[in-house]
Amino acid sequence: MPDRIRIALAQINLTVGDLSHNLEKIIDYGREAEVAGADIVVYPELALCGYPPEDLLLKRAFHDDIEKSLRKLRREKIRPIQVVGYPHLDKTGLNSAAIIHGGQQIARIDKFCLPNYGVFDEKRYFSGAQKTMIFDLGKIRFGVNICEDIWVSPGITEVLTLHGAHLVINISSSPYHIHKNKVRQDMIRRIVRSNYIYFAYCNLVGGQDELVFDGNSMVFMPDGELLAAGKAFEEDLVVADILPSAVTKRMYSFKIPTQLPKVEEIRLDQFKPSRKRRKKPYKLPEPLKPEQEVFDALVLGLRDYVGKNGFSEVVVGLSGGIDSALTAAVAEQALGRNHLHLVFMPSEYTSKQSHRDARKLAENMDVDLIEIAIDEPFAHFKALLSEQFAGLKEDITEENLQARIRGNILMALSNKFNWIVLTTGNKSEVSVGYFTIYGDSAGGFAVLKDVYKTLVFELARYYNHLRGKTIIPRSIITKPPSAELRPDQKDTDNLPPYEKLDPILKMYIESDMGQREIVNAGYERKLVRRIIRLVDMSEYKRRQSPPGIKITPRAFGRDRRMPITQKYF
Repeated sequence: MPDRIRIALAQINLTVGDLSHNLEKIIDYGREAEVAGADIVVYPELALCGYPPEDLLLKRAFHDDIEKSLRKLRREKIRPIQVVGYPHLDKTGLNSAAIIHGGQQIARIDKFCLPNYGVFDEKRYFSGAQKTMIFDLGKIRFGVNICEDIWVSPGITEVLTLHGAHLVINISSSPYHIHKNKVRQDMIRRIVRSNYIYFAYCNLVGGQDELVFDGNSMVFMPDGELLAAGKAFEEDLVVADILPSAVTKRMYSFKIPTQLPKVEEIRLDQFKPSRKRRKKPYKLPEPLKPEQEVFDALVLGLRDYVGKNGFSEVVVGLSGGIDSALTAAVAEQALGRNHLHLVFMPSEYTSKQSHRDARKLAENMDVDLIEIAIDEPFAHFKALLSEQFAGLKEDITEENLQARIRGNILMALSNKFNWIVLTTGNKSEVSVGYFTIYGDSAGGFAVLKDVYKTLVFELARYYNHLRGKTIIPRSIITKPPSAELRPDQKDTDNLPPYEKLDPILKMYIESDMGQREIVNAGYERKLVRRIIRLVDMSEYKRRQSPPGIKITPRAFGRDRRMPITQKYF
């Protein structure tokens, strides 16, 4: 019997519904784990179908095809024990892990705790487990649980520990938000220290609609030390050795769960440890700085949204401002400059500085700049509406007309050349409705939808640092933000400075704080009331906006489901 086992965590990028692609990737990484001498290879939650499959789970044919993929995987007879996430359809749906060994599925582990908050809606599709299993390899015993099961404590991890597990494996598809990996590490470290076990955490990587999965798979030792870890925002195979001798006399420091589920023991008498003990160094990547982490999430989210939806080219409308500059920067890093198209659409209100900045940015990126002036179509629209608007002063109507003309131009280019339009609005603007519906919000994907304006400036500076030279001109970063839809316009004509606006937005949107609580935090009552009112009144506009990348704990869209019609204030 083995005195140690080698575990491999296959941190892979999968596509929802692309069963053949997902199976091929699972097989490829299984073979790589075999070459690395792994005894167990682990894949993310719902790996076979991709995460989250949403209402695909309501289709019987979908489950039938997943079963076919499982049969194909078993026929491959990959040597290591495989832990593969998939949805199992019995009398009800189950979020499961297939335990495969020797070409046979020897067990099925089901998820106990079904998240039903934020972006999660698992109770719509799944029922919770009724039992779990412990696997005995002789000197080593291990158990498996699934994602949310480790966020509820005491829970299944403690049950597995009570049944002698030296190692607990968790398969996850845990979406990214700022600082999420530190939250995970702190939580897992508490688990291993209270249970005194090895813990292997395998997480998905890649973009799926507005979600980004960051990977960061980990293996922890019983004392809480991080033994090995995967890269952030990249595919990786994390390999580590588990020594049962390191799990010495246990001194449990957890509460025993009040209701213990049934635990079946499965002895794997046919298991033989790998003789391939080729050295593979344990990896501990350098932790990312906050702005690097966010930038990498935006790059991965954009690259996968574009690629997985069958596009290869994107177009960005440059204004000469910082939001469109940063959107272009993310696109350049995600797709390469040869797949990026920049369009500048000046009007009579566009400043000479913005014109210079847009040209300089395109030149620094080595991307051709298409210039299409909107003065003539704007004049035509005003003439067309002159009879109806007779005797009325120009106001926001004419401002929005300009934005909608620009939106039409970008969408025409999109239709003609199959370029996906990237909208450029940031979370601060999206929150308070400071954008034109069917205008600058028109497009296929909103890269900065969950990025506050104050963070936009930090990311622009980080991008220049990343490139090792000034790509985004300093004048773009330092000049006062403006939509340039009327003479001498500034964002602060309509909004408080972003340094005041963003903290209030975070309290109201992400922390669900009410007016009284925000005022008690030190903000002026009239300002708070105004901002809350703007956020609430803009819900109908956000519902008609394109999806964007989630990088905060509470993003618009799947995360925050507020009624459009409501009178609570």
